[in-house]
Amino acid sequence: MSTRLSSPGSKAKLDFAKMAIAAAFVIGGALTAVYLAMVVRAGHPPGSCDFVAYWATGQQFAHHLNPYDTAALIRLENAAGLGRVQPCYMRNPPWALPLTLPLGLLSAGRAVLPWSLQMLVILVVAVRIARTTLNLSGTGLEFLGYAFPPALLCVVMGQTSLFLLLGLVLFLRLHRTHPLAAGAALWLCTLKPHLFLPFGLVLLLWIVATRSYRILLGTGIAGAINVLLVQWRDPAVFRQYLHWAASSGIEHQPVPCLGVLLRNRLDPSAPWLAFVPAGLACLWAVPYFWRRRDRWDWREHGSLLMLVSLVAAPYCFVFDQSLALPALLYGASRALSRWPIVLLAGLFIAMEIQPILAPQLLSPGWRQLSAGVTWLVWYVGVRLFDRAADGVEVPRAWAT
Repeated sequence: MSTRLSSPGSKAKLDFAKMAIAAAFVIGGALTAVYLAMVVRAGHPPGSCDFVAYWATGQQFAHHLNPYDTAALIRLENAAGLGRVQPCYMRNPPWALPLTLPLGLLSAGRAVLPWSLQMLVILVVAVRIARTTLNLSGTGLEFLGYAFPPALLCVVMGQTSLFLLLGLVLFLRLHRTHPLAAGAALWLCTLKPHLFLPFGLVLLLWIVATRSYRILLGTGIAGAINVLLVQWRDPAVFRQYLHWAASSGIEHQPVPCLGVLLRNRLDPSAPWLAFVPAGLACLWAVPYFWRRRDRWDWREHGSLLMLVSLVAAPYCFVFDQSLALPALLYGASRALSRWPIVLLAGLFIAMEIQPILAPQLLSPGWRQLSAGVTWLVWYVGVRLFDRAADGVEVPRAWAT
């Protein structure tokens, strides 16, 4: 190993890997900066359905009105410049509504930039936490985190998936030393629970197997506080949410993910088919955990579990794949060669520029579906050829 690290070509190899990381970081940062500059110049959100949905919901919730009122949402969203016949809904469960309260105090034009900057700050904080948790100091890999396209898309669109990423990395950081705080952080992951079905099942099994019940207590306390706050603002909110969920028809929307593709191919009128991949993934996850329960490592084993959970989710958009970031950084940190890092940076660049330079090459739906599978294939490939499997520390051939 020492011969390999000190070979004559090692310096050039290191520089090549760093150049790829730098290119992904610069391109992703530049595109994000251009968007934020457009927001400042225009003074309003340029047609971002996601941000406007959060803003309109926040307006309703802040004024003690029904946050799922279709007519009110259409009126507010069209006044913000969205121009749609059907409203964009905030699909998160009601306990996510407190996140939108600040949006209810501002106009759409004044709220959009602070909201996007908040997402950017959350991304930076999450990557910094992952840098410490995954021992990335001195590798430069954190710049891949800042350049991750799904995460930057959250900044651009004002999506809340970065809250889930923050909860995930906090759990990875705190679950051994501060279980109560780790559990409270996991509450953020309940904002989109469908993305964590196999992961959540194994988490419950691990909590029982290791008697880490303080994690469950922390999640329960954080959840109870938010539910009480929501109930105080709107006592009828859960009834309103259930009525909306039963009548909105969102379960039939063409979401670009494996479960929906299966449903549409077999029987579009059978929504349960979208949960088949998640069910199969859960069946795989139980023995996967059980064989490793005595040496379970959430960084190592949880990475694959999270990637499988995203691919198998009953619905998942490309920005939701922000949750793949810790797994990708961990896989990159374990690689014994520069080539997986170069490939990963190249995939980031391709995902960033493809919609601009070659929009006809892949439709948005296929781009979103293929991205999640790509992260999983890349990670499995790296780990299969990594002699440092199961948590054994080795020198990094590409690091400083």
